[in-house]
Amino acid sequence: VQLVESGGGSVQAGGSLRLSCTASGYTYSNYFMGWFRQAPGKEREGVGSISSYGATKYADSVKGRFTVSLDNAKKTLYLQMNSMKAEDTAMYYCGAAAYGSYWYSGLQESAFGYWGQGTQVTVSS
Repeated sequence: VQLVESGGGSVQAGGSLRLSCTASGYTYSNYFMGWFRQAPGKEREGVGSISSYGATKYADSVKGRFTVSLDNAKKTLYLQMNSMKAEDTAMYYCGAAAYGSYWYSGLQESAFGYWGQGTQVTVSS
């Protein structure tokens, strides 16, 4: 299984970015994927996740600003980030469930078994 993120970059506060993550070799029909981020000197934290049947979970810090979506046919996860803030600056990682199941962990990091290498997002104020 390989997860490849794209779409990171630099943006001014108030701007928008869209991240993408494509999973290859990931054959489960029922699964979930999500975005986590890690800022320098901080622990990795969950941002938003989505199940293959459309359930979503967001961190309070991004509710109303970020939207997670999933193209099941392409096994591609998206993160639309609007009204961005300097505190959104971090390395963003895509994760996928360790195994196929109807069970959805939300932002429980231990349930994610596969990770991408990350894409940097920098928001300047």
